Amino acid sequence: MNGPILAVVGMPGDRRVTMFAGACARYGLPAPRVVPWTSVLRGEEITLEPGTLVRLDSPGEDAGADALLRGPGEPSRVGGGARWHAAFTAGTARIREAVERTPGAALLGDVDEIAVMFDKRLCHARLAEAGVPVPPALPGPVEGYRSLREQMDRAGWGRVFVKPAHGSSASGVIALHAAGSRVTAVTSAELSPGGLHNSLRVRRYETEADLAVIVDRLAGDGLHVERWFPKAGMDGLTFDLRVVAVDARPTHAVVRASRAPMTNLHLGGARGDLGAVRARLGEPGWRRVLDACERAAACFPGSPAAGVDLMIGIDWRSVAVAEVNAFGDLLPGLTGFPGSGAEGLDTYDAQVRAILTRHAAAPGADRPLAVPVPDAGGASG
Repeated sequence: MNGPILAVVGMPGDRRVTMFAGACARYGLPAPRVVPWTSVLRGEEITLEPGTLVRLDSPGEDAGADALLRGPGEPSRVGGGARWHAAFTAGTARIREAVERTPGAALLGDVDEIAVMFDKRLCHARLAEAGVPVPPALPGPVEGYRSLREQMDRAGWGRVFVKPAHGSSASGVIALHAAGSRVTAVTSAELSPGGLHNSLRVRRYETEADLAVIVDRLAGDGLHVERWFPKAGMDGLTFDLRVVAVDARPTHAVVRASRAPMTNLHLGGARGDLGAVRARLGEPGWRRVLDACERAAACFPGSPAAGVDLMIGIDWRSVAVAEVNAFGDLLPGLTGFPGSGAEGLDTYDAQVRAILTRHAAAPGADRPLAVPVPDAGGASG
């Protein structure tokens, strides 16, 4: 079959790259060329074949890429987000320039939108301006622990989430409950003589001295602080949803449940029962969830996919978007939810199908292209 020439900016061997390549193979496409992030970040020349469609993917957890983004150091350290963001956006600008000088090439993703999604302050502001339900945020800037407590007092907030402006995977996030000098902070950041490091389990701090050290160290890279949104729970666990929208249409959703405020799966969270959540919400409630996710994804019209973190309130009626993730599609083994139009497809299958559909409709395509069903041996449920 005729089809587009694909390339992906990622790290060779990374799960994201191999899973996208697997989806291409299931649609009968050749493996996409991989442009390593390390080459881009070193400033090496980027050459593309004319007509290439270029997918931007995450640098992942590659130590070499991390060192080029944040500078040398232990990859598990918390911090360096501002430097990471500056280096990453400079890299995406170089990729855009390479695409623009290559005849017929196109980017599958808007680099400016990705930059906004990687700045929680800008992302929250864009969502709020569009009328997407989000938790209220402190106006900032939050310059350290004393500044944080002063702004919390002025707002009348006793419980907040403190988030590094450019963090991901809950790195450095603090769930804080404060009443005078009494504080309880839950975070994956481990305070040690060597600095702050990510831990695979959440930790509790109950002294202002420790908390002040953590917040002051994080503040240098910028902080985003939201009022705590009490989340719904089932079976003794609170939960939220990661909803992947492909071309602004929600197609995949996973329930992330935990006893801790952070529900990330790598921090001990578990996949919950989406069917049970939908049943409890009822059809009107599920529609509210999808509507909020559609509206959030629509704030980034140049992004072919986005991962929306959606919270359902303890009343099971209110909803709020916590974040929108540029690379939030890594959900192995998850197929589209019933009624999504992506049943039987994983997140990468759905994106490749969307690419082929757009290619078939594009002016100048070689010929009308019937988008096939992927090989049945592809995604698993």
